[in-house]
Order: sequence, then structure tokens, then C-alpha cells
Amino acid sequence: MESAKQSQISANGPGRAIKPFAIIDQYLLEVQNVISERLCEHPQTAGIEKLISHILAQSGKMLRPALVLLSGMSCGKILDEHIKVAAIFEIIHEATLLHDDVIDDADKRRGQKSLNKLYGNASAVLLGDFLLSVVFSMTARLNNDIASQIAEAAGRTCRGELEQNLQKRNWNLSQQQYIEIIADKSAHIFKSCCSLGAKLSNADYNKIEMLGDYGLNLGIAFQIADDLLDIIGDEEKIGKTLGTDFVETKPTLPLIHLLANSDAKQKNKIIALVDNNELKELAKLLTENGSIEYAGQTVRQYVQEAVQSITSLPDSPARSALFETASLVASRTDK
Repeated sequence: MESAKQSQISANGPGRAIKPFAIIDQYLLEVQNVISERLCEHPQTAGIEKLISHILAQSGKMLRPALVLLSGMSCGKILDEHIKVAAIFEIIHEATLLHDDVIDDADKRRGQKSLNKLYGNASAVLLGDFLLSVVFSMTARLNNDIASQIAEAAGRTCRGELEQNLQKRNWNLSQQQYIEIIADKSAHIFKSCCSLGAKLSNADYNKIEMLGDYGLNLGIAFQIADDLLDIIGDEEKIGKTLGTDFVETKPTLPLIHLLANSDAKQKNKIIALVDNNELKELAKLLTENGSIEYAGQTVRQYVQEAVQSITSLPDSPARSALFETASLVASRTDK
């Protein structure tokens, strides 16, 4: 399966696409190699090999592995365990994307046809399950404490996804409830990436906590920005199907803000727009009523809290890269 192993290795390295990741470029390549080796370590049929090759050929931003590595580097040396943990978090992320695309009936992922559209929903779900089985095997080889934290983070992701699904069409969902959902769904993985990166470098309790707070706030900001881009983003630039939150009737922060600041008549009009998939008209209302700007401000607020969390870390290139990574999250929704 050599072609699949090699297909995801960029000639310039994954860190070159995102400036602050350049200092960990070589480590990110090692992470990609571990992912490839683990997914390909057992002989596969031609059909399964094709599916795995599709995943390996579409490497994303590698944000979660980068957070493990930059957090570790800000506290000490990068060890083999950092590479393994970074690979595990990326495989978990890939599995959730496969499942998300089925749930959202998405057509595109990373600028290409999504795997569920190419090979069907059943193959996408089962490949996601296969990736999680690889995670189980890799995690079982780690220190029990590290494995337990990874398992908890993965469990919270599933809980958050499930809760968001259960809250469809809950037009009374509060901002606080929404934040709690996305904290589970997305941000606790970010938190675990950062805190485990520090822990593996033998950082003290305070540094582990600081980096965990950084990751949690960054993850909340990232998910709010992602939900905002689902409304105002350019599908060609972002590379994935947009508008799925409204199609799936998931209340996200812009819509929650709009509904909270509308009277009963206006609320009925907004809900009708959602039900009829009138996305352009809904986006216009969200803009005119300040809900888009409010969501953007909330992103910047959480990014600022993330940055503030690590200001007392010793100055280093890794800390600077973490600051710059936060700035990139803040700028995702800039037009």
C-alpha cells in the first residue's frame, strides 16, 4: 500500500501553508507518517485501500496536531509521545468529519467531493468507525493517564455532537447553552491537545492549566467562527459545503442572537425562512440586525481570552506561534 502511504506527504511540508506552523513543520511530517503507517499497517483489500488513500491524500490544516506540538515546544522538548498523541487527535478529527458529512449530507470537503458523495454514506460511516478503531489501538499503547484524557475528550466530542442534534429546531436555545454544546463538541479537544502537549513535556501544573485554558477558549472561538462562515463564507475558498446548519435547523450563535432580539412576529418570519431554506434572505436579516457582527465580536472575545491565558508563559518562538495561531482564528471571518 505504498502509494497510499506516500500520497499525503507534501513536498513542502504541512507547516508551510500556515505560517506559525513552520517551526514544527518537520514534526508535522512525522505526525502524517505515523497516521499513514497506522492506517496502512494491516493488509487491506483494494476497495478499503482506495478509501484510506482518499483520506491520506486530503490532509487538512493539521491544527490539532499543531496545538499538541506548539504547546509541548513552549514547555520543553518534543518527544515521540507528542507525535503519537498528535496523530491520535488528527485521526479522531478525520473520523468526526466523515460522520459530519453524512449527517449534513455535504457534497464537498477540502475543495473536493466528500467521501460520502463518492462512495456512499455507509462507506463514509464505516470508514469513520475504522479510523476510531485505529485510535483505540494507538491509545491503548499510551500511559494510562494520557489515554484516559484522550478518551474523555473524544467522549465529550460525541456528547456535544449528540446534544446539538437533539437541540435542532429549539428556537429558544440560549447563548450559554450553545457555548456549552460547542465546548463539548469542539473546544475540549483543543483543550486536551494543548494540556497534553504541555504535560508530555513535563510542564508544571500552572503551565498545563494555562495552555488548557488557551485551547478551550481558542476552540470555542474556532467553532463560532466556523458556524459564522457557514452563513457568510465563500464555498470555493473554504472548500466545504456551506449553509448546512440552517438546512439541518441547528441554532448557531448568529441565529440565536437574532431570535433573542426579535419580537414574536419577527421570530415567526425568521423560522419560516429557515424552514424554506431562504438562506440569502436570512443572511440579509442577520447582517442588518447586527447578528453577524455580534458573532464576530464574540469570536474575537474568546481569542483574546485565549491569548491572555498564556501571556505569562516564558517568551519563545512556540509561544509566539500560539499567539499567531489565535490571531489567525480571529481573522477567519474578516472580509
